Amino acid sequence: MSARPRIFDDLAGVAGGAFSALSGVREEIGAMVRARVDEALANLNLVRRDEFEVVREMATRARIAQEATEKQIAALESRVADLEASMTTPAATSYRG
Repeated sequence: MSARPRIFDDLAGVAGGAFSALSGVREEIGAMVRARVDEALANLNLVRRDEFEVVREMATRARIAQEATEKQIAALESRVADLEASMTTPAATSYRG
C-alpha cells in the first residue's frame, strides 16, 4: 500500500517539473518574440508617439504663423498698391511746388 502514494508523488513531481520547464520555455519564447518585434520596429524607423505629438504641435504653430504672415503680406501689398495709385493720379503729378 505504501507504493501507491509514492507513485502519485513521483507523477506529481514529474508533472511539476514539466510544468516548470514549459513555463520557462514560454518565457524564453516570449522574450525572443519581443526582441524580434523590437528589432523589426527599430528597422522601420518608426517615431514614438510623444515625438510625433511634438512635431505635430510645431507644424500647427508654423501653419498659424504662415497664415498670419500671409495676411500681413496681403495688407502690405494693398498699401503699396494704394500708394502707387496715389502717386499716379493727375493731382499728384501736376503739382510742381
